[in-house]
Amino acid sequence: MADSMFSHYQSPLSNRYASDEMSRNFSDIKKFTTWRKLWIYLAKAEKSLGLKITDEQIAEMEAHVDKIDFQAAAKEEMLTRHDVMAHVHVFAAQCPKAAPIIHLGATSCYVGDNTDLILIRDALNILLPKLARCIDRLSKFAENYKNMPTLGFTHMQPAQLTTVGKRASLWISDLVADLINIQRVRDDLRFRGVKGTTGTQASFLAVFEGNHEKVKELDKLVTEMAGFKRAYTVTGQTYSRKIDCFVVFSLASLAATVSKICLDIRLLASRKEIEEPFEKTQIGSSAMAYKRNPMRCERVCSLARLPMGDLFIALMTAQNQMMERTLDDSANRRITLPESFLAADVFLNTLQNVFDGLVVYPKVIERHIREELPFMATENILMAMVKAGKDRQICHEEIRVLSQQAAEVVKMEGGDNDLVQRIRSSEFFAPVRSQLDDLLDPKTFVGRAPEQVTEFLEEEVYPLLEPYKNVLDVKAVLKV
Repeated sequence: MADSMFSHYQSPLSNRYASDEMSRNFSDIKKFTTWRKLWIYLAKAEKSLGLKITDEQIAEMEAHVDKIDFQAAAKEEMLTRHDVMAHVHVFAAQCPKAAPIIHLGATSCYVGDNTDLILIRDALNILLPKLARCIDRLSKFAENYKNMPTLGFTHMQPAQLTTVGKRASLWISDLVADLINIQRVRDDLRFRGVKGTTGTQASFLAVFEGNHEKVKELDKLVTEMAGFKRAYTVTGQTYSRKIDCFVVFSLASLAATVSKICLDIRLLASRKEIEEPFEKTQIGSSAMAYKRNPMRCERVCSLARLPMGDLFIALMTAQNQMMERTLDDSANRRITLPESFLAADVFLNTLQNVFDGLVVYPKVIERHIREELPFMATENILMAMVKAGKDRQICHEEIRVLSQQAAEVVKMEGGDNDLVQRIRSSEFFAPVRSQLDDLLDPKTFVGRAPEQVTEFLEEEVYPLLEPYKNVLDVKAVLKV
């Protein structure tokens, strides 16, 4: 084991980052035991429909489901250059009584494609609670900070104020859209079923001597045994590779969301307003001991690129499936499907860890507001002066001149924004001098942001999280 771990390349996704449950889902042991289970489902269904298959044969197969001789299978595949037939031969050698009926009437995609669909379904079921937990943690954060004013940004330039919680609600909104989308993909997923070499079920029609109803029932029985409600009505040799596109798109869309969130947090960290958790023994830089690098968010942004890139591969694979199928889908799908899920698993675990420990620095946020708010408050001051009987155009010019002077101090001299002091000192603005504190209260600039957060969480988020309420308390564990 030590030799294979350190002398041969292994995916960092599986041995460094991903959770055990997601790594196990795409492991060889799960893949090939699922193949054997599918052969058992097929035999049981064929027996129930009248084929001469015995309980003893089925019991022999069931006794060897987990007893896979991987070395023997590897030797067989070197000889046959066919992974499915290699495993058929090894399984048959272990089950001599059942050997004649293993894989009866089936094509390779019976085990290959159906197993892929099972693994995809199970992987989606692993991801969904993790995504729900991210939404849950961020919802608590949004609720806690829904009233805290902060600078909003458009074009990455200071804009009208929002609140810390309202900004978080924008992140939640995208995560909610992804949760709904991934649930839909999971619920729409069907089984390939028992379709034969080109999808016509001709081999099974021959097995059942032309009985169409028995072939249809066989498809239904195996589909139900595999835990699916429906199978695709028509397929070629494979299920349509458009299904892979839908699956990978849902992960790529999620990747775009989490990358955007973490980029925002990285920008806020550079402003020292909000930071991801930083442990007491954590080192930010090997050279600069003072640094607190946002390494978790950077990791999310880094790994999020994988599903987005894999989407192009899935699209090109679907595009190039000539007629009933070609094999140029096989090699890339062995990589893109597992690794898209492994990447998603990693960045959701990491994101939950970030949300569990987000640190907010209110005094820094307040200082940044003070630096910009005087400029934003000029419209309120202008309106107050008009109410006091002053000419709007004259007031506008007075504020413009004082604003330009204050801006020059900030930009040319590196000083603080002293616009408010200039307005207080100006006799022209004496009619509103007593109102300036109220006119400059940041809470009067956030509009309905706090109310929007409450309404959004109560009306849209909490009902969506209800089915996951029993799994929300699980802690995210990071390997590194």
